[in-house]
Order: sequence, then C-alpha cells, then structure tokens
Amino acid sequence: MFENAELGHRVSREEYDREAPLIRADLLDLQEQLKLADFPVLLIVAGVDGAGKSETANHLLWWMDARGIETSAFGDPTDEERERPRFWRYWRALPQHGKIGILFNSWYSDPMDDRVDGRITVPELDQELERIVAFEEMLVHDGALVLKFWLHITRDAQRARLKALRRDPRQSWRVTDREWEAHKHYDDYRQVAERVLRKTSQGETPWHVVDGSNERFRTLSVTRILRDALRERLAEFERRQAAAPPPPPTHPIPAPVNALSSLDLTVALEREAYQQELLNYQGTLNRLIRTMQHKRRSLLLVFEGPDAAGKGGAIRRLTAAMDARDYRVISIAAPNEEERAHPYLWRFWRHLPQVGRVTVFDRSWYGRVLVERIEGFCSTEDWRRAYAEINDFEEQLHEFGIVVVKFWLAIGLDEQMLRFREREETPHKRFKMTDEDWRNREKWGVYEAAACDMIERTSTDIAPWTLVEANDKRWARVKVLRTICERLQHALETPVSDPE
Repeated sequence: MFENAELGHRVSREEYDREAPLIRADLLDLQEQLKLADFPVLLIVAGVDGAGKSETANHLLWWMDARGIETSAFGDPTDEERERPRFWRYWRALPQHGKIGILFNSWYSDPMDDRVDGRITVPELDQELERIVAFEEMLVHDGALVLKFWLHITRDAQRARLKALRRDPRQSWRVTDREWEAHKHYDDYRQVAERVLRKTSQGETPWHVVDGSNERFRTLSVTRILRDALRERLAEFERRQAAAPPPPPTHPIPAPVNALSSLDLTVALEREAYQQELLNYQGTLNRLIRTMQHKRRSLLLVFEGPDAAGKGGAIRRLTAAMDARDYRVISIAAPNEEERAHPYLWRFWRHLPQVGRVTVFDRSWYGRVLVERIEGFCSTEDWRRAYAEINDFEEQLHEFGIVVVKFWLAIGLDEQMLRFREREETPHKRFKMTDEDWRNREKWGVYEAAACDMIERTSTDIAPWTLVEANDKRWARVKVLRTICERLQHALETPVSDPE
C-alpha cells in the first residue's frame, strides 16, 4: 500500500494559503450541520513516529470547533483498563452522534507492537485483525463515518525528523528512548504495517495513506478527505430526512416454539427442601466468589424472561450470598438520550465487571432481538446482525476470563395472569405493573417465538442459555443458584490466560 501512496508530494506556501481558508470554512459549516445528524465521525490517526500525527490533530482542533471534537490517545493500559477486556477502553472513547472523535494509538497499536516484538505469531495477528474488521463493520452499520489515516514517511525522513525535534527546545519532549528504539525497527514495523493495512482496508473503512514529510501537503490531504467524506454523508442524511417515512414495522411471523414448549413448568420444590438447598447454595456461592477473586476472574450474570417471571426474586436470593462491595445489579430499561447516541452495545460494555467482581444484568443486550425486534425499535437488518455481534461480544468476555451465565426464566400464560393480579392487589407491588406489561402480554406468542430464535442462535459452548422452569419460584431460585455454582466451579478449574 505504501508504494501506491502519494509520497514525495509537496505543497507550496502560496497554494496552502489559498486552499486552507476555504477548507477551514467548509469544515466549520459541515461541523455545524453534523450537530443535527444521527451519526458520529471517527478519525483513526496512525502511522510511523515523526510523521505528524499530533500536528494533524492539532490542526483539526485549531481549524474547527474543539468543543465538538473528542480526542483520545491510548498508551499502556491503566490499572482500571487491565481489569476489563481489551476493547473496553475503546468502547468508552467512541463519540456520540453529532460529534467527532480522534483516536491515536487505537485498536491497531497493540497487535502491531506485539507482532513487531515477537509476542504474537502472524496467524495470531490475523486473528486480531479479523476482530478489528468486525468491530469497524459494526460501527459502520450503526451509522458511524469511520476515516482511517496512516501518515507515512521514509526511514531517512524519520531520522531527520527525530533529530530536528530533539534540537527544538519546544519539541524535544516528544523524542524519548522509545522513539529511537522504534526507529531501529523501522523496517520490521513497516512490514507489519503493510499486512495490517492490506487486511483491514475494507470497502467502507479504507485506509488513506498520506505522505507526512511535508506539513502543508499532509494537512491539506487529511482535511480534504475529511471534508469530502463528511459532505457526502451529510447529503445522504438530508436525503433520508426528506424521504417519505418508512411504513410501520410488521411483527415477525411466529416460528414453531421448541425450546420453551418442552419445559415442564409443573416442577416444584417443597418449602423445607427449598430452605435447605437455598442456604447450601448461597454458602457455596459465597466461597466460590472468594476463590474467583483470588484467581482474578469475574462473573457476569444475565436474566431474561417474560414480565413477572421472577427475575428480581432470583437476583435478590443470589446477591444475599455476596458482599455488597463485590457486585452491581444493572437494571436495563429503554435507552436514554446519551445511550441512543452511541452504538447499541456501548451501554453494556461500560458496565462490565472489573477483575474479582460480579455484574448482574436484569435484562440485557438481548433486548435488541426481543423487544426492539418485535416493537420495531430497530430495523430488520439491525436485529438480524445483532446475533453475530452479541456472540462476538460474549466471546471477548470469555477470552478475558469473565464467566458468563445466562438465564431465561419461563412461566406459563396463566401463571403470569395470577402474578399480575397479585401485583395489582398488593400495595408494595403495584409499582411493578405498567400498561406496557399488559401490551406485552397480548403479544405472548410473538415474544416466545423470538425468544426461541434467540436461544437457538446465541446459546454457545462458552455462554450457553440455562432455561429455568419458573412457575414455582422456589424451584427457579434454587436452580439459578445451583447453575451459577456449577458453572463458576467448572470455570475456576479450567486454566485460562492471566487477564493481565
């Protein structure tokens, strides 16, 4: 790719002075329009040391309204970042709709450095690149405009640049032993970079290789690409706004129910046996949590099921076995304005447990293939694509060492009616009943079909679904605790790589 780049080009002072004010005015106008749009802009700024990455970002911040630009630079992971999966810190840095995010040393830096230093093999590098491609595809499908810039200079130009910076009292701080060490491995780094750029330059997220040796050429090249891409995307946004509204969504045709219809909802547990087993598994869970902390693992629990299935009661019984400092319960409702302005999985990534902790999701990311699918809150393309995105998300959690346990609490239609009536007649439970609960009940068959589809597509070896017969609350609570203990015990006996 470097051979085809516009290397060696220069821009005269006269041409720069003529072009720069025009591009700057265009960018400010487009940035103002972007504030009203339903997508973010993400700029990946990468390249060899000394090619002008920082200077390029500084020009953008100087030319445009810096209040609408979020800049993130990623060095060595912090202690907080080491306690979550690798992509956690990148998810947190994603800009919301209407804003521009500039990322230095993004998700490309670690795998490239690891390959140059020999910590990973070529197949392992390619595996990392496949995950990056999938991540960027997800961002694009969510609507983001992703622009990737690789600023390139030759080895001799890099040496001259580093020497010039070291001589400049105002810039000498930029040159450390790390930069000189990287210069020694310039050829190795370029070879790896060639492979990375070739494998990750996709149709909607191509790399733009820009000669960084001439500041004026570099600045005009980057800003022109940004201007043209932003102008095209905003024009597309305007066309969508002016188009006729789409027809109302239609509900999916219910598929034959299989996994849930085979459950025996008559199973029950006597009170005395319940009390004994409850105490037994709560004690076991407490001990396992302490072992989990010692082994630096984490636990993530997902609870899904129809309204009044007993999710809250089951969660209270398991949290009673834990120290309040060691867990968090995240109750998922409709996304707020900030959450709607980010990719769908953003609000779940931000709540991942740190090493040694437990996070419980009362409803979860599966809302995309359940309520959002059924109620038409997302497009058919969105919820169909979500199955693969969710499986990849959970795979990343598993690889890091997070134990993922997922429950679907199943009750019958008649049992739900009994619980609804009980809630209406019990003062301290009335707050649980809403008009939405009754509306969802009218679509029972559609929700059940969507749940079966979800279970079939997302029950994997690393994160299988556990179906819980929940007509009897005592039976359900004990099964939940028993399953968590069994899964956690198995995970703690299975060697994994150190999360750090």
